[in-house]
Amino acid sequence: VQLQASGGGLVQAGDSLRLSCANPRRTASNNAVGWFRQAPGKEREFVAAISWRGGDTKYVDSVKGRFTISRDNTKNTVYLQMNNLKPEDTAVYYCAASLTPTISDNYRYWGQGTQVTVSS
Repeated sequence: VQLQASGGGLVQAGDSLRLSCANPRRTASNNAVGWFRQAPGKEREFVAAISWRGGDTKYVDSVKGRFTISRDNTKNTVYLQMNNLKPEDTAVYYCAASLTPTISDNYRYWGQGTQVTVSS
């Protein structure tokens, strides 16, 4: 496991959480990073991604306006600020480093997941 995701928890609908994705070994540290999630019985889905320099971001439609991805390259950490959480956001969230500095569909280096549970 090259990346370390943390920050999940049990919250109520409307609450906020901030997930962190640490990259202490600087694995592919000059590349884009994405967040993904997988709910029970469902396939893993893309949530958000950010380019190496942070100037380019991408979100799945269901989280636009509620989630914000950012990164602090001095700390080798990528964040996912999640506001106005909904029960349908409940899932295990994973971060992954891409093979390129720009956002792409190729993610090679994955972290362990962090559970986010949103109660109604």
